[in-house]
Amino acid sequence: MPDISHTAILGSGVIGASWAALFAASGRSVAVYDPAPDSKETTLAYIEKAWPALQGLGLVQPGPRAQVTFHATAADAVKDAQFVQENVPERLGIKHATYAKIEPALLPQAIVASSASGLTLSQMQDGWQNPDRLILGHPFNPPHLIPLVEVMGNDRTAPGLLRRAEAFYAEIGKTTIRVNKEVPGHVANRLQAAIWREAIHLVLEGVASVEDVDKAVSAGPGLRWAAMGPTALFGIGASGGLEAFCDHFGEVFNGWWDDLGQPHMDAQTIQTLVSGWQDAMQDTSVEEQSAKRDAMLIEILKALKPLG
Repeated sequence: MPDISHTAILGSGVIGASWAALFAASGRSVAVYDPAPDSKETTLAYIEKAWPALQGLGLVQPGPRAQVTFHATAADAVKDAQFVQENVPERLGIKHATYAKIEPALLPQAIVASSASGLTLSQMQDGWQNPDRLILGHPFNPPHLIPLVEVMGNDRTAPGLLRRAEAFYAEIGKTTIRVNKEVPGHVANRLQAAIWREAIHLVLEGVASVEDVDKAVSAGPGLRWAAMGPTALFGIGASGGLEAFCDHFGEVFNGWWDDLGQPHMDAQTIQTLVSGWQDAMQDTSVEEQSAKRDAMLIEILKALKPLG
């Protein structure tokens, strides 16, 4: 398979536009399809906004900027693309309709990766005549900054397709993990959901405020998790390694797990969270907080990059 030099983006909302910025920064041309009437303007504006961050992270290849083109149909966008990142709304009917339109227009060896966060690969494959080129390629938002991509294939996936996709993602600076079994939410979103569930429980029980629970994560274990995952960290948390750590703290963790909460997202819970979140925002806008997040992420990524 020749090097991937031309890509396509289907759906250029926040996720799709972020992918488009990263693909273009890597020196690959990008063909974009989105039915929204202002998609060209919003996508180009997003790319311009993301470009300084990509430059700061060393992700922009030298030379003229890669071409980004916009197309009237999904089939037109994908017809010459070697790699397609699909980001259309997460409704199965829309996914299947999109696949039916693009399948006849695809190159024989094209890879189609879906950014789907909730739908499973087998559900999406049902929209194809031959689904062997479709994989899961689920990013973490925003994709041009957060390295993680969760990839998945199955027995209906063409041999070697996942390896080719992983190689492409690695070339553009991504870190991939393989999802070996279909579960709702894949891996990272389930971890997020588990942490947030207990965060909400602590707030509802009056243990700490929304703001302080968030601080407990960002100023505590969140810093360590940026360097290593929880099992790796606990493995170096005792001189005898992970087995010694588990022998020492196993019953402690069992007690904590038995005491974890099971909150539900009802109206009262939502109001409690929103009120606490608004207090923590301190009259700043979502846009200002998003810019702050991105600036901090860039500095964290810069600090981690020399360490590999």
